[in-house]
Amino acid sequence: MLHRERLKRVVRLRLDKRLQSRLDPSDVVQDAFIEASRRLENYLESSRVPLFIWLRFLTGQRLQDLHRRHLGAQARDARREISLYQDAMPEASSAAIAMQIAAAGPSPSKAAALEEKILRLEQALNRMDAVDREVLALRHFERLTSAETGQLLGMKPSSVRSRYLRALKRLKEIMAGMKGEVGEGF
Repeated sequence: MLHRERLKRVVRLRLDKRLQSRLDPSDVVQDAFIEASRRLENYLESSRVPLFIWLRFLTGQRLQDLHRRHLGAQARDARREISLYQDAMPEASSAAIAMQIAAAGPSPSKAAALEEKILRLEQALNRMDAVDREVLALRHFERLTSAETGQLLGMKPSSVRSRYLRALKRLKEIMAGMKGEVGEGF
């Protein structure tokens, strides 16, 4: 299907790392497509959102169900109950975003350096505003357009573009500031 790869990218970013060895993103997306086929008539009759956004929503619902089923109470952290937007999608963790940024495929001799880089990125991302992290995740890793991101976050596309650029700048500033911290050498 047209949006399969984009949806798999969403799942890979938002799938809890404890479930990555048990669940395949293709299976999650396939389950979402099955649900979409059940609800397609309703979508066509009353939808006000683009097809991809609707499919992403269904994929997020499926992913949230799988998190609850496999992780139980662990997935019911209060931070996860506060949604940045009206969506069932689990948040992209700082660890997942850091892993995406650093995933350049190092040689075995560079594995330790990569782990350290990922840890620093995760610490830097944790220092950022939650909306900034979500804008980074949606625009950079899920590759949503400014319009799609704006629709999910209730922002104008121009605001999304500005927020994305500020988030990138803020991440760079935080990383530069971490160079001087004890135990944070680059």
